[in-house]
This record gives sequence, structure tokens and C-alpha cells, in this order.
Amino acid sequence: MRKSFSKKTVLLPLPVYIIGTYDENGKANAMNLAWGTQCGYHEVSISISKGHKTAKNIVSRKAFTIALATKSTLVISDYFGIASGNKVDKIEKSGVHIVKSENVDAPIIDEFPLTLECKVIDIQEELGDYRVVAEVVNTLADESVLNEKGQIDVDKLELITFDSVTNSYRILGEKVGQAFKDGAKVK
Repeated sequence: MRKSFSKKTVLLPLPVYIIGTYDENGKANAMNLAWGTQCGYHEVSISISKGHKTAKNIVSRKAFTIALATKSTLVISDYFGIASGNKVDKIEKSGVHIVKSENVDAPIIDEFPLTLECKVIDIQEELGDYRVVAEVVNTLADESVLNEKGQIDVDKLELITFDSVTNSYRILGEKVGQAFKDGAKVK
């Protein structure tokens, strides 16, 4: 027997992205966003409400960064989601450190160990939101999250995800299989 939850959408895990932008005056801003995904080998897609300062900045600057939230950045990440950039300077209030990207017109937040630098390809308006598709032009990873081979180590990152069922954050879990290999057992 199954219980119906009507339109309750449960697609997990939802990433916790921190979107970094500059406004028309070159002032950095950041927002917490969970509605995004990789949509190609070098492209990402995000959905963002038009009323957000970050949305206006993306439309204006055609660039943004995506920092992946981690266990160690949880408090700052949540703050970036509960405060409005239209009302407060979130960068100043949070005390994070900004570095200008060398590749796109957007800020990099030093406290986050993994950041994607993104250049807008397309913006579509749909149901009061913008659907933004962007090219990832560079990925920056702090050495603290690299393995001995110099590759990004997901376990070291301790990425958090948004649990929309309980409105909580969870750490992305352990490796349980090998993609493009384990399914061969069925052949």
C-alpha cells in the first residue's frame, strides 16, 4: 500500500549551491539556492525567482559562481538563504572574504573549498522564475579537498544537501558502487 502526498515533490538529494554575483555597482552578493543541476558535460542550469537580487545581477552581468556548501560552511550557507540581498549586505554581515574571479565577472568566496566559475549561455522566463543555463569555464578546488593524486575528493568536501521533506541539511553519503561498471553484472 502506498500513501499519496499530492504534489509534494521529493527529488533528493538537492544540492546546496551558493551563487555569487556582482551588482551594478560591483558589490558582491551571495545566495543559497537548491534548484540547480549539471545539464551537460560543461553546463549547469539553475532556477531562480526574478525577485532575488542575485537574479537581477545574473541578468545584468551574465556571469556567476557556484560554491558548493559543506559541513564546515553550513552556518554561512544557511544565512545566505535566510537573508535578502535586497535588504542587507550579506557579504559584509557574514564576514566572508571575496576574491574576484579571473575568468568571469563574479566573486569567489574564499571560505568555500569548491567553486565553479560560470558564464551565462541562456536565460528563459518561466512562471515567475528565470531558468539560467551557463557554461562552467573553470572549477577551483582548495588543496585541502584534494586526494594524493591531486583530484577532488568528495569525502573530504563533506558536501551538504537540502532535505526538502524535513527542511534540514544532510551530508552527502558514502560511496556505495561504481558507475558504468556495477550494472555490467546484469549483462
